[in-house]
Amino acid sequence: MASQNEQRDFHHPYNPYPIQLDFMNALYDAIETGSIGIFESPTGTGKSLSLLCGSLTWLRDHKAKSLDISLQDVEIDPNEPDWIREYALKERKNRLLRDKTDLEEQLKKIREKELKEKQFLEREGQKPKRQKIAVSIEKGEGEDENQFVLDDYDSDDDKKHSRKPHLGLEGLSSSTKEILKKLGHRFGGDKIEGDLELPDEIKIFYCSRTHSQLTQFVNELKRIKVPPAVSLGVDELEEEIKHLSLGSRKHLCINPKVQKLGDVNEINERCLELQQSSTSQEHKCQFLPGKDDQVAVRDFRDHVLARVRDIEELGELGKKMGICPYYASRPTIKPSEIVTLPYPLLLQKSARQSLDISLKGHVVIIDEAHNLMDAISNIHSTMVTLPQIQKSHNGLETYLSKFRNRLKGSNKVYVMQLLKLLSGLILYLEEKKGEGVVEMGDLLATKGIDQVNIYKLQKYITESKLARKVEGYLDLEKRKKLKMEKGLTAETKATPTLTHIQSFLSALTNPSSEGCIFHGMTDQKEKYLKYMLLNPAHNFKSVVEEARAVILAGGTMEPMGDYKTHLFPYVAPERIKTLSCGHVIPKENLLAWSVCTGPSQRELKFTFDKRNNLDMIDDLGRAIINLCLVIPHGIVCFFPSYAYLNSVVSRWQQSSNPKSTSIWERLGQRKALFAESKNSSSVEDILREYGQAIDSGKGGLLFSVVGGKMSEGINFNDNLGRGVIMVGLPFPNSQSAEWRARLEYVEKVAADIYPASESASARSDFAKAAGRDFYENACMRAVNQSIGRAIRHQQDYAVIVLLDQRYSLPRITAKLPKWIRDSVVNGEQKPFAELMRSTGAFFRTKAAKAGALP
Repeated sequence: MASQNEQRDFHHPYNPYPIQLDFMNALYDAIETGSIGIFESPTGTGKSLSLLCGSLTWLRDHKAKSLDISLQDVEIDPNEPDWIREYALKERKNRLLRDKTDLEEQLKKIREKELKEKQFLEREGQKPKRQKIAVSIEKGEGEDENQFVLDDYDSDDDKKHSRKPHLGLEGLSSSTKEILKKLGHRFGGDKIEGDLELPDEIKIFYCSRTHSQLTQFVNELKRIKVPPAVSLGVDELEEEIKHLSLGSRKHLCINPKVQKLGDVNEINERCLELQQSSTSQEHKCQFLPGKDDQVAVRDFRDHVLARVRDIEELGELGKKMGICPYYASRPTIKPSEIVTLPYPLLLQKSARQSLDISLKGHVVIIDEAHNLMDAISNIHSTMVTLPQIQKSHNGLETYLSKFRNRLKGSNKVYVMQLLKLLSGLILYLEEKKGEGVVEMGDLLATKGIDQVNIYKLQKYITESKLARKVEGYLDLEKRKKLKMEKGLTAETKATPTLTHIQSFLSALTNPSSEGCIFHGMTDQKEKYLKYMLLNPAHNFKSVVEEARAVILAGGTMEPMGDYKTHLFPYVAPERIKTLSCGHVIPKENLLAWSVCTGPSQRELKFTFDKRNNLDMIDDLGRAIINLCLVIPHGIVCFFPSYAYLNSVVSRWQQSSNPKSTSIWERLGQRKALFAESKNSSSVEDILREYGQAIDSGKGGLLFSVVGGKMSEGINFNDNLGRGVIMVGLPFPNSQSAEWRARLEYVEKVAADIYPASESASARSDFAKAAGRDFYENACMRAVNQSIGRAIRHQQDYAVIVLLDQRYSLPRITAKLPKWIRDSVVNGEQKPFAELMRSTGAFFRTKAAKAGALP
């Protein structure tokens, strides 16, 4: 394998580092062998390009091998002469390549046309003209209440009711159709000359958390040129990478009246509303492609495939062509080689089904996967507040009082059942105080909820479109009232509160072993019920079973044990491949210390029971003051929580007497001080002022919080982060109802897999150790993500100071990223003064090297 690795050309746009070659080779091998890959490559090491070059090189190689295999399937009489065999193989290859060549020529013409348009506009000094879009989707004056009446519903009827097709041309005889065809008329399903029915190519689904991260990835994709899988036999005809960006309606809707709603749920609801049969034709969305728009859809598909476009460019293309990119992009999925999409569209099976995405035999790459398990849990968890339940109950009562006599069949029964259930939930929450686990028996016993078939009820809400019917009627009444009182109209559309109820009811039908229900109080003092998924493995299993290979990648994937235990417990260990890359920086560019004592030799151990010790807090302040003396430019100091940061700063701002200088004032004498607050909405303003203080020569000290706005996605490179200080370990609150449930679940799973032949005490110890490990891993993933904000490129350098005695414990040190773990100095037996000497020497060396540069 090593000799093959050395010979691979990954078509990297630059000269790759050795660790990038290691990464790309490991990625190639993992995909080839159909493995589960867990890869860590620190930010700043070119992870995105490594993912692209490694996977696309494999993809084109795989296509070439597949073509060779298909050519071998040609059945030729062995007694035939060689020239006949060669001719047969050549004909077979030509047939296989003909459609591919036609497509590439078609895409080349589109690229050339777009380039000419761009060059012309640049010469003329103009911006591309957008198609004029003006759509009215306001409700008509003649709108009445009939559209909000529920259609007849029979839950026991297994027949699929479908509307009879409109008898237009479909009702003509075959002979009449033949005559019309000769006259040039086209029927649905007829293939147009020049149109290509494209196959479902094996592809890469690349997933990340946010659209901004996906846009950065697409920009990297534009730099790459990968040779075609096979020679197309046409001069100057390249096989460009065929890419598609998938996104939500919020990012792809081109209907201005819908897009201006802003909220993703409101946009979704309005879009679906415009497609309802009850919406008159003049009020439907004109950009939605219909059955008669297949030519336009294919044209859109070819333009998408012609060149790499990010999500914004896809939206602009839809505007230019006058077709909805959200719906028109779906036929582009099959012929694409790489599809980029955000977490929810990949991780939710229902979302994949609605987009016609099949992962069967394809490659899935999930980037920024350090919080993947939390993301899966959050996507499949749901919460409803008491005000939402009360609003749904009141709205449903209003609806029922209006349409009671017009509801037929099962409609009235189900609506009454839903009212009964909502009344029970209200009664249950009103009696609860604090937070805790909800026992299903207690919940269902409230007001006879146990008599309701929740599965059938939530199915009814979905199929009957009850939420939109009720909300639509209430919205109509509200607008009528506004018009009568003030002569005004208003945009009152919002996500139906019944939709939240429906999601919660759906969660209640999940197996009890997979999740847990809690009651509690929000920050707005609203009581709530929350379903939390405890077992992400079950929901992710369909991805693993369908895909050829699944790759998890991130800058800080350590500790990796959790993924094997809690995300892939059913996967054979030999199928899971891991890689933890070093950094591109030389070792002398990083100094990392675990610090056990402060300048006064007082133990630094910020456990829950000790962290409010005032003497230790004061010594922490003195430690940071001293570090400000030897660390130049910018220092970012992370605290475990906003509450503890505020508590510490409050202590530092106090003076022992009026004449003495407080610790906070002494810190301000060393560097300009900045602090992130929980309610601060302007992170950009703080970062801008912090950067200005550093540029001015004063230097800056920025206090931030692990898991806060500045612990992810923000780069403290170069002078912005010459020092990173971590105060304590940010363990989550193990006494909260949610964390108690998580730990109990982990311990139960561990106990269940422990050998039955062992003693009960051994099983209990094993289970508790598993819970402790899971708890520590959650903490260390947050630590690793925060300290990874510094050192972002090969010439960067920084000091990382871990202020807590527990960082010197081998099991904690082992959970740091490899590139830090291999360099950390264990300060267990070392005084604080040695840290100062080491840090001073580190930066003097850097200053001397900088001074020696020409």
